Amino acid sequence: MTALMLTIMIILLLAGFPMMVPLLGATLGAFIFYLPDLNPQLIIQQMIGGVKPASLIAVPMFMFAADVITKGHSADRLLDLVLRFVGHQRGGLAVAVVNACGMFGAVSGSTQATVVAIGSPMRTKMLQSGYGDSFTIALAVNSAGLACLIPPSIGMIVFGVASGTSVSELFIAGIGPGLLLLLAFSCYSFFYAVRRNIPTVEKASWSERFLAMRRALWPAGFPAIVIGGIYGGIFSPTEAAAVCAVYAIVLEVVVFRSIKPSELLGIARSTGMITSVVFILIAAGAAFSWVLAYAQIPQGIIQSFGLDAADPYVILFAITLAFFIGCMFVDSIVVILVLTPIFMPLIVASGLDPVLVGVVVILQVAIGGATPPFGCDIFTATAVFRRPYIDCIRGSLPFFLIKVGAAVALIYFPPIALFLRDLVFR
Repeated sequence: MTALMLTIMIILLLAGFPMMVPLLGATLGAFIFYLPDLNPQLIIQQMIGGVKPASLIAVPMFMFAADVITKGHSADRLLDLVLRFVGHQRGGLAVAVVNACGMFGAVSGSTQATVVAIGSPMRTKMLQSGYGDSFTIALAVNSAGLACLIPPSIGMIVFGVASGTSVSELFIAGIGPGLLLLLAFSCYSFFYAVRRNIPTVEKASWSERFLAMRRALWPAGFPAIVIGGIYGGIFSPTEAAAVCAVYAIVLEVVVFRSIKPSELLGIARSTGMITSVVFILIAAGAAFSWVLAYAQIPQGIIQSFGLDAADPYVILFAITLAFFIGCMFVDSIVVILVLTPIFMPLIVASGLDPVLVGVVVILQVAIGGATPPFGCDIFTATAVFRRPYIDCIRGSLPFFLIKVGAAVALIYFPPIALFLRDLVFR
């Protein structure tokens, strides 16, 4: 059965079909040739069940909020705040990009939106200051991956649904690794500026800094809603997403007046189109995963590689490698939906903390999104910066090595992710 499903998926992918078609095609093939006694209506039931969890309501809400603030002024105000405080330091512009991506990731939860909102305005400034174009693009693309780890994170929501793990615990566990990457990228930016003798910009006065703080006060409400609201017991993650969507509308339409009320319908339509694709993928992945579980394919794969008796560290490295390779070639949501059911029985049997595994997986999503050949953030950069594909990946190797180092550190020192989780939930 495994060979048939894999063959169907490869043929349909090579034929150019979107990913939901290979998933459903492989599922139907398994039903027709190997499970003829089962009612095909089970496929529909599993698809409906896949999109039924209430936590998935947060996905379109966070997407809509990200679309609204990307078209508004929130990103500019957050970027200006960071520039006022660190822009005059050696490598300050690059460090500002890293920190602004982290802050905007905490607002939007979207890597592509972060590339657009932060990378676009900063690239020209960095080029004028003497930074290389390959470094500038690689910095924006890789720093955008912080949005995968710092809540809210759509990838964490999907993993939580696919694995039955608490989304709230995943959110808070992602903060530590996100800050670790932010610090590592900032240090590399500093040494790059020193080695290239990049000149500094004029230091902002305290009056300018206070003004920037006041201007950024409203956008700073987003992480306060997500982090403070959820862990203060005020909101669930789903409710926090709804509040963020309303807050984004009030902020950009009423307070900043950067968006006209008539434009909200177009933004909602765009969000609806993206959400529909995500939910179809989730539904198809749920049916596909059910077939795998029913046929006990995960157990066979795990036993064939000898992972059923392996050390937990070996298991975690195997999971890391599988998700890393998958995210290099396929959309991260599909990878999460397909691979998570395969590894979950092994994770439970080995005693690994599913929250730790989830954070490791989402870190691979961040790595894969900026890694050739098919990293989605790379293609976003080619469109936004209007540069050839090769130019958008030329300077990525140091950032890739940093993220791989962070993954290894996370595996061998889990408190990087679990300290805050244990502090709040244990």
